[in-house]
Amino acid sequence: MKLFPRTPASSDAPAGLDEPAQHEITRLCAHTAVLLMQHGAESALVEGMARRLGPRLGVASVDVAPMSSAVIVTTVVGGRGVTVAQRCEDRGINMHLVIEVQRAVLEFEAGRIDLATYRERVHGVQPLRYPAWVVAAAVGLACAAFARLAGADAVSCGVALAASGAAMFVRLRLARLHFNPLLNFFVTAFVATSVAALGLRLGIGAQPRTAMAASVLMLVPGFPLINAVSDMVKGYATTGITRWTVATMLSAATCGGILLATSVWNVWGWR
Repeated sequence: MKLFPRTPASSDAPAGLDEPAQHEITRLCAHTAVLLMQHGAESALVEGMARRLGPRLGVASVDVAPMSSAVIVTTVVGGRGVTVAQRCEDRGINMHLVIEVQRAVLEFEAGRIDLATYRERVHGVQPLRYPAWVVAAAVGLACAAFARLAGADAVSCGVALAASGAAMFVRLRLARLHFNPLLNFFVTAFVATSVAALGLRLGIGAQPRTAMAASVLMLVPGFPLINAVSDMVKGYATTGITRWTVATMLSAATCGGILLATSVWNVWGWR
């Protein structure tokens, strides 16, 4: 059973591709796969999108090997294979970019756009990023809502909002400065716990310890863990294990930041 049915070759791709043209097509497929991989797409989606480009580009087959740090793409035309390995750097999760690349691939496959338009779109797509204060406010409200679900009063929810909002602003700032993600999570957890601990020491709110617990929930690496399980279930064990390991290390860095803050402020326990 074919997971990705082939369509007739596109008129954009010349018949009997020469080697330079095949190299260009392979690089385009690799660039598409790398864009998806480095912005949080699961491995099955990365491989599927790259393979669907092949028939429209006039190649016999496209083989993709997605990995955590690189993507390897091989195209075959008339028995001649060309392989391109392109490094994949983590750019953070951004579903806007993933969806835009998917739309471009599907529109090109359906013949609604030509090769030049497709190349322009995938090379020009930029991830949508909200202002830092908007993200910090939204995350603060989400953590405050978690505190409320855990039974915190309104004042304690306000402490959770302030702690998580300030920590998220710090996290975005460190990410903009290209700090290591492990250090980023460590510092962010320390800031969130410290602000919430200050509320505990000053006696702000009836459930300040609940606010402390809720303020660090934004650091749970849910998306990487989901992708890790999905990759392992769908047969991409190496990539899945790597993503699981990274998520575990991020969780460990978060725990380290929390422990340091509770030691500095001498506020042990969340209950």
